[in-house]
Amino acid sequence: MLLYRPETVDAEDPEIAGALALAKREPELARWLEDHSARQEALRAKFRQITVPAGLKDQIISEQAARAMTISRQRRNTVFAAVAAMAAVVILLIVLSSSWLPRRPNDDTLAVYRNQMVGIALRGYGMDLMTNDPVQVRAYLARNTAPSDYVLPAALQKTDVTGCAVEGWQNVKVSMICFRTGRPLPPNQSSDLWLFVVDRASLKDAPESSQPRFIAVNQLITAIWAQGDKVYLLGTEGDESAIRKYL
Repeated sequence: MLLYRPETVDAEDPEIAGALALAKREPELARWLEDHSARQEALRAKFRQITVPAGLKDQIISEQAARAMTISRQRRNTVFAAVAAMAAVVILLIVLSSSWLPRRPNDDTLAVYRNQMVGIALRGYGMDLMTNDPVQVRAYLARNTAPSDYVLPAALQKTDVTGCAVEGWQNVKVSMICFRTGRPLPPNQSSDLWLFVVDRASLKDAPESSQPRFIAVNQLITAIWAQGDKVYLLGTEGDESAIRKYL
């Protein structure tokens, strides 16, 4: 979203389009997007105020032709002046960029990770492997170098698995294991309980405790905890009681 520029083709990018759709449902994210768009427009306005020195194009062309012959001291000074003017424009652009462009925050935090994974579950996804065999799920994840040595809570071990997928996060792989709670599902939806497993080292502020923390994100209630070198994120629809039964 930080790279999104309003009124450009950026909105056609699938990831940005998904983030924009999420912003329509998240008031806080919508406010951020509004502020971001305002900063982008302010930056554009500043850029529009920068004018190219009059006659610069003709001056450069004529001096290129003269260079093939003999460049006089006076013309060399003119070239230096033109270069200085161009350098001033570049410096001004750098100054404006540092002043008006929003600073890119660290995006390797737990909150950003949680929101991105919840977005994957809510936007719809295609499982890489559809199976109700947990052994096949682990084998597939291992073959694709995604976390496969995860430890499931006892209750989750007894829950029907429907498949898995390998997702990306900060240049590392995230294992997405899909389950079914037994509640009625909408057409074309095969799971309503999702577990994401990632290496703890990929999160700057990874949880230290094995006791789950419960946080509602959009339409899902999530539980997140750490065990060994892995961080676990479990999500489903409902309230805290709807997810505690699987922990």
